[in-house]
Amino acid sequence: MTVDGRPSDAGDALTGVDMFAGLEPEARARVLAAAVPRTYRKGQLLFVEGDPGESLIVLRRGAVAVFRTAPTGERAVLTVVRPPDVLGEVSLLDGAARSASAEAIEDCQALALSRPAFIELVHASPRLLDAVMRSLGGLIRRLTEQNADHVFLDLPGRVAKTLVRLAGDAPAPMVTIELNQSQLAEMAGGSRQSVNQAIGSFANRGWLRTEGRRIVVTDLASLRRRAGMTER
Repeated sequence: MTVDGRPSDAGDALTGVDMFAGLEPEARARVLAAAVPRTYRKGQLLFVEGDPGESLIVLRRGAVAVFRTAPTGERAVLTVVRPPDVLGEVSLLDGAARSASAEAIEDCQALALSRPAFIELVHASPRLLDAVMRSLGGLIRRLTEQNADHVFLDLPGRVAKTLVRLAGDAPAPMVTIELNQSQLAEMAGGSRQSVNQAIGSFANRGWLRTEGRRIVVTDLASLRRRAGMTER
């Protein structure tokens, strides 16, 4: 997916990361000094459900799908993380095992902050804990909205909302999303065949077009209305 994926400001790898936005320059410098650079190739797993929850990952480039796997092997994508977002923040608080898996759906660059390093930083900068709590609040709100979508939206509505979310705040009149239909089906909570039908219906209406593994959104406003989202 290439709707965002832009690298952070080279002068500060934490630029734009909400969790660290309110920290003093000295505290940001301590975070950067404690973080370890990581790279992940497309298709590589960052971590798997049940792994030790030992680090926070700050995504600088690329895109990561966070998902759960059923005993049958079926996957349900919970969200797609793009720069400058973070993942793994729950583990920073309780130190428990990972509650989901994460896979790079593009080549990624990231920073990893270990839980021991984070705890040490919190003692030096208590405001960092407030930032993590805000991040967790956003996570809970997103999961609550996702549950409501499965109750109140039909599958085409969920597909439309998924595409709107993936498009993010891109200002361009056309937004290209590199996501195959299987991944889109996992995110929308439907079969690949049903999602393909929804995509075909949207294409017939002129809201998007498909180019191989890419989806080019040409009418974001119509997708927002189909998803029952308020106009901006």
